[in-house]
Amino acid sequence: MVGKALFFLFFLVVLISFFVFTGNLDLRTHFSFSQLPQQQQQLSLCRTRSPLRVFMYDLPSRFNVGMLDRLSSNEIPVNARNLPQWPSNSGLKRQHSVEYWMMASLLYEGEGDAEDTREAIRVLDPENADVFFVPFFSSMSFNTHGINMTDPDTEIDRQLQIDLLEFLRKSKHWQRSGGRDHVIPMQHPNAFRFLRDQVNASIFIIADFGRYPKSMSYLRKDVVAPYGHVVDSFVDDDPPDPFESRTTLLFFRGRTVRKAEGIIRAKLAKILLGYDDVHYERSFATGESIKMSSQGMRLSKFCLNPVGDTPSSCRLFDAIVSHCVPVIVSDRIELPYEDELDYNEFSIFFSFQEALKPGYMVQQLRQIPKERWMKMWERLKNISYHYEFQYPPKKEDAVNMLWRQVSRKLPGLKLAQHRSRRLKIPDWWGRR
Repeated sequence: MVGKALFFLFFLVVLISFFVFTGNLDLRTHFSFSQLPQQQQQLSLCRTRSPLRVFMYDLPSRFNVGMLDRLSSNEIPVNARNLPQWPSNSGLKRQHSVEYWMMASLLYEGEGDAEDTREAIRVLDPENADVFFVPFFSSMSFNTHGINMTDPDTEIDRQLQIDLLEFLRKSKHWQRSGGRDHVIPMQHPNAFRFLRDQVNASIFIIADFGRYPKSMSYLRKDVVAPYGHVVDSFVDDDPPDPFESRTTLLFFRGRTVRKAEGIIRAKLAKILLGYDDVHYERSFATGESIKMSSQGMRLSKFCLNPVGDTPSSCRLFDAIVSHCVPVIVSDRIELPYEDELDYNEFSIFFSFQEALKPGYMVQQLRQIPKERWMKMWERLKNISYHYEFQYPPKKEDAVNMLWRQVSRKLPGLKLAQHRSRRLKIPDWWGRR
């Protein structure tokens, strides 16, 4: 019996080998992961990918939420129970609030959907961490302490940076990596401006690269974050005919006097005069002005987003959550999540040269067919939740998207760490 069984098994192996060799049997049609429906593939990938493990330093609250709540103790570290809500009347400060939402997402102790789908979790043992989060509200520090850069309060911002750097240099984890595996939010272009060059090995969370030397901040190392939108999200945008209900072709409302490449705004004001369906208005950010901007965006097919003092501005993300197709005029802009999202599917781009050609931009927008605009509008509705900062965090919202971006920096981070440890001479790549 044993002999017959062995013979049968040998015959079966030979038979299967013959069919595979001749191409008449493809086991992949029965077992290949690639044949699974796309949704099942994504679910399978989600199950196998572990969340990013983040160790967050327990900094005194004067470095973070103490700037939100002046009545709280400045020395007690924040936790899930004493975390203050983001103030509803914060106005333009909200646009640079990514530091708050990233910290809050790590403090979250709830259960349910947000617990199961988070891209990053806090670990209390630093030896188990992939990265280290530094909860210093550098943008709020600038906005709170001497935003005019000449006030005596500016010294408070400087001292906070000095104290933080002293704290980090005492950390063996900072010493071990030279800060490379540390994540520091710096969304405001002037955030951490006094000692920024002394932490430039770390992963920065920034809005754009407009105020950074190429040797300090670059796309391979850092993460581009969306501004927090200041207009309300358009949650009931479902008219019978969206194209016809938006009667303004192109909308802009904001400051027209800007520095650097932002001088293009004043030039555009002259070029866009005289069109009945173009609204280009100079204004300043107040509560009433923000409401009027929101109304204008919701009634417009396209929203103009020209470069400001730096390549990006909050206006782009206001347009996205208003489902107004962004028209981006900024030659050096970098965009959030661009390895996952194709902005060409829901945005229009013009170079400076094209935008300043009289009549050209308006003519091009008028020639866009209704069908194409409808597809872009639908796409905006489908992706706008990626730009929502909220607490508790939700699946693939802005803060979870950012943590996923941080996790993708890990291979480059490890490469830099390993190289730095074995080098006996100054790194030659730094001199090229």
